[in-house]
Amino acid sequence: MSWYRTRMRILTVLAAGMLALVSGCGSGGSAPSEEEEQTPAESQEETGTGQNGKEVREEEEENDMVTEGTEEYRGFLLDNVLHSGENGDIHYNLYVPESYDGSRPYALFITLPGYEGLYFQGVGENLYQESFGFEAQNYISDMIILVPQLEDWGETSASQTIALTEYFLEHYNIDTSRVYIEGYSGGGETLSLVLGSRPELYTAALHCSSQWDGAYEPLVENRTPLYFVIGENDEYYSAEPAREAYDTLHGMYREAGLSEEETGRLLVLDVKDTSYFTEAGVSNQHGGGNRLFAEDEEIMGWLFGQTAERSEG
Repeated sequence: MSWYRTRMRILTVLAAGMLALVSGCGSGGSAPSEEEEQTPAESQEETGTGQNGKEVREEEEENDMVTEGTEEYRGFLLDNVLHSGENGDIHYNLYVPESYDGSRPYALFITLPGYEGLYFQGVGENLYQESFGFEAQNYISDMIILVPQLEDWGETSASQTIALTEYFLEHYNIDTSRVYIEGYSGGGETLSLVLGSRPELYTAALHCSSQWDGAYEPLVENRTPLYFVIGENDEYYSAEPAREAYDTLHGMYREAGLSEEETGRLLVLDVKDTSYFTEAGVSNQHGGGNRLFAEDEEIMGWLFGQTAERSEG
């Protein structure tokens, strides 16, 4: 059993005991039912980790409470739900290393799914269909991995991704110099909107087999490193949108006074030729990028090799 689930059960038992004691002393009534149990907010603030138990009352949803999932798949706890007052219910799958106890900061990786992994496709489909979350463990073993199951690939998913990121930064002990994000296909479109709005939340980003829908200026101002990768004959997007986004960002960095070397450290365009796919026995470049890019040590190694200096506040 993971640290995350063990801690939740311990907190729930402690909360039940405390509430039963108060009820017995104050009114002589019976102990609260399981549906009424709540972990005190003070407990969460003291640890800086964990979440507020399995059950959430409707009147408290505006406080961004979490309902914990009940099933696991390859170490990931499935279908947790952040009840966001502003962004609705945000479903996500979560891997927390056994070693995590909140005493030291851990890296965070967020992987955004393509169409086949959205929530309406079924719980856990993003993990069943994409391997970025699993391959990431080969680079930083003690890393929290967040795998949202979003509703779309537009503004709703972008807002939910930002809200989920902020929740984890607030409630877990995260090393803010190592917060990584990746988006494949439709998830790449979401990624572009996220980076066009709140790039300062992330250390580096990987944009796979997709197009750019977001703003450029915030990304350039924040100097968030970004890696574009796509097949030269991507059947869905083609490589042109990625090239156009790269050229736009490259020009903006140069206008900002960065040298070619400095720009190269912040911005990479990697257009894979046909042989990259055929030599791996893959005929479809768009769908093939799902697996091949996740398994490519040069691509993933670039992402997790990035670190950033972050100032408090």
